[in-house]
Order: sequence, then structure tokens, then C-alpha cells
Amino acid sequence: MSLARRIWISVASAGAVVLTTIPARAQVGEETVFVLNSFSFLVHGFLVMFMAAGFAMLESGLVRMKNTATICLKNIALYSVAGFVFLLTGYNLMYAGVDGGVIGSFGLWGADDGAALAGDFSGGYAAASDWFFQMVFVATTASIVSGALAERIRLWPFLIFTAVLAGILYPITGAWHWGGGWLAELGFVDFAGSTVVHSVGGWAALTGAIILGARLGKYGPGGRINPMPGANLPLATLGTFILWLGWFGFNGGSQLALGSAADAIAIATIYVNTNMAAVGGVLAATALTQILHKKVDLTMALNGAIGGLVSITAGPDTPTPLVATAIGAVGGVLVVLAVPMFDRLRIDDVVGAISVHLVCGVWGTLAVPLTNPDASFVTQLAGVIAIGAFTAVATGVVWLALRQSIGIRCSEEAELVGLDQTELGLEAYPEFGRGSQTV
Repeated sequence: MSLARRIWISVASAGAVVLTTIPARAQVGEETVFVLNSFSFLVHGFLVMFMAAGFAMLESGLVRMKNTATICLKNIALYSVAGFVFLLTGYNLMYAGVDGGVIGSFGLWGADDGAALAGDFSGGYAAASDWFFQMVFVATTASIVSGALAERIRLWPFLIFTAVLAGILYPITGAWHWGGGWLAELGFVDFAGSTVVHSVGGWAALTGAIILGARLGKYGPGGRINPMPGANLPLATLGTFILWLGWFGFNGGSQLALGSAADAIAIATIYVNTNMAAVGGVLAATALTQILHKKVDLTMALNGAIGGLVSITAGPDTPTPLVATAIGAVGGVLVVLAVPMFDRLRIDDVVGAISVHLVCGVWGTLAVPLTNPDASFVTQLAGVIAIGAFTAVATGVVWLALRQSIGIRCSEEAELVGLDQTELGLEAYPEFGRGSQTV
């Protein structure tokens, strides 16, 4: 045997001995877990923040040309307002000292990472990473309201409402579950917010749409419904794809950890189920519109995707991919049925937000026990009713107070001309000219 061969065999044997003596699972250091968890909050958080662009594009595509710039402004302004008030009151109201109750404490949020900086990483993540992740969720709730009430609500009353919703109302119901409040004590399950985020936004949009009233010319005598198509369907499609992408952060980040292989596996599962629920929503909405109307409706397919995403959000961690597809498909069907139902009730929802976020949010929350044995249908229903009743009453009071004090609806002339001209003094597409715009 050659010298080189003997050396190779000796090295390989020594390596085998070393490998067999290494523990089967290396222990991850506490600091590494801290870093990975903080990283997960931040990366998933900026994916959710990117959903703000998705809502802006979706809504811009589904409103008429004369209101495009206004809806863009509302989306960037509501994100900013929501972030500011969540810093002032929202986070502490939602998380500080809830302890099985109904509300946290009022106070300005501030990061406290003193223990981690001193070498104690038992807190699990950087405080600011958690605040950022929670803040982008509340901005999503406010975005839901924006699209439903488009084309006739004034800017400043809407932003005042956003401040109340993001700084007080959303944090209160969020505290009931995510803050460790009374619903959490009962065993209510809402993994990433079908109810806590989406149906809250849906209820706020519903009460606002009822109190605000429909757009001029939307409904005619004898139950006639006059279509008012959006100006830019490619833009709405882009917005839907952006929302679909951002939803991986929405649901995946709600695992709230990335410090172990089990967490990584869970996040991967959540991603797959989130994706397949959207797939199911698109396929179901596309097929159903073909069956009912003999033509496929693009806007319904877009909302079918979002409806599927909302539906899976309450429990994306427990279904199989096939079941997740089915849950999303039911959401797509509900959207197709709910949009004309609200029109028959003469509730004008410009982008279909109430159908998508409220109806599918309720469905998704009630569907959790189908795949999660730890969830109870009775408890899920109790949570849906409690959060829905509180939000409907509270937001209704706020809308009525605004209507009676400063007014919430633009004038008829402003609505006919378009809010871009009357609220902002500019046009999103000035080269087309006002002569090409219709009521």
C-alpha cells in the first residue's frame, strides 16, 4: 500500500470518529436565536409594508381616472398616520399589561434592549423589530377602509378616522387576542389576523359606506345598479400581485420566530399554504364568473386571489396544501357572491373590500377548527361576534361624530369633477384632459 493511500485512510478514519462523536443536534446559541428572530420580524415586516404599495396600486386601478391621485395620497398618508399613532398610543394599548383583560396601557412606545446589550438574550428579539412588524399590520387595516370609501369621502375626515382606528380601536380588539387578553384566555385562534386585522378593517369600511352613502349615479330606480369601471386594470392586477407577495410576510412572519429548524419548517409550510389559498381563490372566482355570467370577470379574479389570502390568514399553519387551496377557493366563491349582494343592499364599495376582507375574514376564522384540533368553533364564533360588534359600534360612532362635526362627504360638484381637482388641485393623467372623463 502506498504512503499516500495510508495517509488518506488515516485521515478518513479520524474524520469518521470525529463525526460519530458530534451530538446529533447542535445547540443554537441564545444570541443566534435572538438575531434570527429579529431578522424574521424585520424582513417579514418590510414585505408587509410593501403591501401598502399593493393596496395603492389596486385601488388606483379600480377607481375612475379623476380620483386616482387622491387615492394614492390617501394610501401613503394613512400609512404615515397609522405609524405615528401606533407609536404614540397603539402599541402599548395593544400589548402593555393586558394580562387577560381588555386593554393595555396608554403611553408612548420606546425600545428597551438594555438586557440584550448587556448579554442577556432571553427576550428573544430586538424590541424595535417587533414594534415594526406590528405597526405594518395596523396600516393594512386602515388600507382596507380607503378603497371601500373611495371617490366621495373627503381627505382630512378620512385621516382623522384612520388615526382613531389605528391608535385606539384596532389596538383594543388586538389586545383581546394578540395582546394576551380575554379572547386569548378563551382559546380563540387567529394566527395572522383574518379577524383581528381584516374583518376589523371590513367592519370599519362597512359602517363608513353605510353612513357615507353611495356615489352619485351608482344606483338607480327599480333596483338598477350602474357599473362604474376602474380606469386601469393592469395597475389593479399589479397591485394584486404585490399584495400576494406581501402576504408571505404577513402570514410567515406571524410564526414570530426563526430560531430553530422547527420554526423554519413552519414558515415554509405557511408560505405554501398561503400561496395555494390564493391559487384556490383565483380558480374558484374565475370558474364561477364564467358559469354565472358566461364571461370571466378580471376584477373578480383579482379579488378572488385576495379573498383566498384573507381566508387562510387565520390558520395558515395547520392545513395541508390541498385543504388550503379549498379554503381559499371558498373565499373566492364568497367574493363573487358577496359583491353583488352588497350592491343589491345599495352599499357602495368601490373595490370590493367589504366582501374580501369582512366576509372572507369571518369565513377564514370559522374555518380554523377544520384543521386545528386546538380550536373550537364556538370560541371562534364568539371572537368573530365580539370583535365585529365592538368595531361596528365604535367605528359607527366615530363616523357619525365626524359627519355631524366637520362632515365626511365631498360636495356633489366635487364628486362630479373628481377629487383630484377639488381636493388636490391636480390630475393623475393630465395629458388625457378632463373632457374624456365621465361621471
